[in-house]
Amino acid sequence: MSVLVDTNTRVLVQGMGKTGRFHTDTALAYGTNMVGAVHPSKAGTVEHFEGETDHSGVQGRGDTYSADLPIFRSVSQAVEATQANASVIYVPPPFAADAIMEAAAAGIELIICITEGIPVADMVIAKRYLEDKDVRLVGPNCPGVITPQQCKIGIMPGYIHQPGKIGVVSRSGTLTYEAVFQLTNNGLGQTTAIGIGGDPVNGTNFVDCLKLFNDDPATEGVIMIGEIGGTAEEEAAEWISANMTKPVAGFIAGTTAPPGKRMGHAGAIISGGKGTASDKIAALDAAGVVVAPTPTDMGTAMLEALG
Repeated sequence: MSVLVDTNTRVLVQGMGKTGRFHTDTALAYGTNMVGAVHPSKAGTVEHFEGETDHSGVQGRGDTYSADLPIFRSVSQAVEATQANASVIYVPPPFAADAIMEAAAAGIELIICITEGIPVADMVIAKRYLEDKDVRLVGPNCPGVITPQQCKIGIMPGYIHQPGKIGVVSRSGTLTYEAVFQLTNNGLGQTTAIGIGGDPVNGTNFVDCLKLFNDDPATEGVIMIGEIGGTAEEEAAEWISANMTKPVAGFIAGTTAPPGKRMGHAGAIISGGKGTASDKIAALDAAGVVVAPTPTDMGTAMLEALG
């Protein structure tokens, strides 16, 4: 089993510019069911893709792939024509929040926003708009979601992923890849890996993902990667202590970051005496999470948590 995405996920691309085309190509090579794209200036055309299959992806496919994706003017038109139930957004920052709201208005169930640099004020409006919609937003400023050998939505490299029994949730893109690679090398694999993004205003949080993995029969353990800034990790620790029935390993980035200096993500900043790595590590320790001391120890921490 998996969470959020699988072979039945029908993916629409919002923003078929240079970045969108590149990552759509890698998703098609992986075997993801890409069904169309939205790009107003290209509406009515067809975008052609072909190349060598990524054999780390969906199994039982040939050595090459070829696909023609129709381009639509709006998300609602695309959904009507393709029955898309997920979208991935590569729209530039000034327009990305509108793209999120457009997808929600069209009935898309899962919206994954890769775009970095969306103004916080725009995201506040978008998140408020989503409150009464039956939709899940992952991101923004995230690497995406992947269920190995079933569906890859986003910018993560497919070849490091392997089907297995560990759920992965992370605020950091590159540390997601590092954790996944270690899990693969340790023979644990992943059920689904979710990059929730590091922006201060986002859609899906740690607790949301922990609930999904806790309810997934195929997931036997979870690795959770946090970083300085905000209180999301402390809230996750509280939920783990009260509700989690599966072992959790973790890592917190930013132990040497000075207060007031942003580290990497817009949300990774210690301010007002809150959001320090030591506070987050202490909260996770108290909740029974096995916290890795360095990024290279994440796989080992997961093995220890599994017992």
